[in-house]
Amino acid sequence: MSQQSIPLVSLRSYTHGSANDRDRFVSTLGSALTDLGFFSVEDHGVDMRLIDKAYSIAQEFYELPEEKKRQYENLAIKGQRGYISYGREHAKGSKSADLKEFWHVGRELPAGHELNKVYPENIWPTEIPEFKTVFLELYRQIEQCAMTILEACALYVDESKDRFTSIATNGNSILRVIHYPPVPTDRDPASIRAAAHEDINLITLLCEATTGGLELLQRDGTWKAIHVLKGQIVCDTGDMIQNISNGILRSTTHRVVNPDNSRERRFSMPFFVHPRAEVSLNPLESCIKRQGGKKRFRDITAGDYLMERLREIGLY
Repeated sequence: MSQQSIPLVSLRSYTHGSANDRDRFVSTLGSALTDLGFFSVEDHGVDMRLIDKAYSIAQEFYELPEEKKRQYENLAIKGQRGYISYGREHAKGSKSADLKEFWHVGRELPAGHELNKVYPENIWPTEIPEFKTVFLELYRQIEQCAMTILEACALYVDESKDRFTSIATNGNSILRVIHYPPVPTDRDPASIRAAAHEDINLITLLCEATTGGLELLQRDGTWKAIHVLKGQIVCDTGDMIQNISNGILRSTTHRVVNPDNSRERRFSMPFFVHPRAEVSLNPLESCIKRQGGKKRFRDITAGDYLMERLREIGLY
């Protein structure tokens, strides 16, 4: 069995622990995100049976004929919801497409909410009636966990605990359901399934994948395999929170490889936490001061940042 390879925290120690427990949680989380950019969390409140059910439904969908899956690919909304076919996305700066297909589930808001004019409607496959119910509940549970982690991130950079949750409330967060099909016979079985990249958003929560392969790039230029124990969720920081924290919270390059040189398929489910489009990602004055008074990142809104990056990875 693989050993834990990244720092581990218990979310319950923050939500139900003593003041010392909460302080230790914030310190461990912050140290992990300034060093590796990754940590894992247990006691996270996300029902593991729900995760297993979601993977089962995902497998059912991806085994549908290609023409049926493509019925749910809406190019007019630039891949923001529904199905995104194999080979459409590539890492920033990479000429080769990633070896994956995926589905995007977005936020659902009450009728009449002003952001319904901004966010595309979700798309749901009619062949699998449970799809909508299961993935909306998974979205809800993971977001609740993510908001607690954002509180701790804000405390670590000496801001009020609602500094990051306030910009993520009703944000354009996305649950991505990824299928890496068996490596084609005309490719080396060790092919990179997702090329080296950094996440765009504030933070990412990654449900336990069905097989290994996730690696992070360390400061010395070597790749470190991410091993976690069953039932944990991996969290990493994205470029948006790196920008707003002036680089205190680090966005780390990572990739997905085929570590066993097999041709088996792989499923994973990252939850990308996004702020609302109008939110400023300008580096915070407190973070600039903490970095010796030097502003290291630019002024930009979340909406402009997202559109810029979607163009770079081929989705816009």
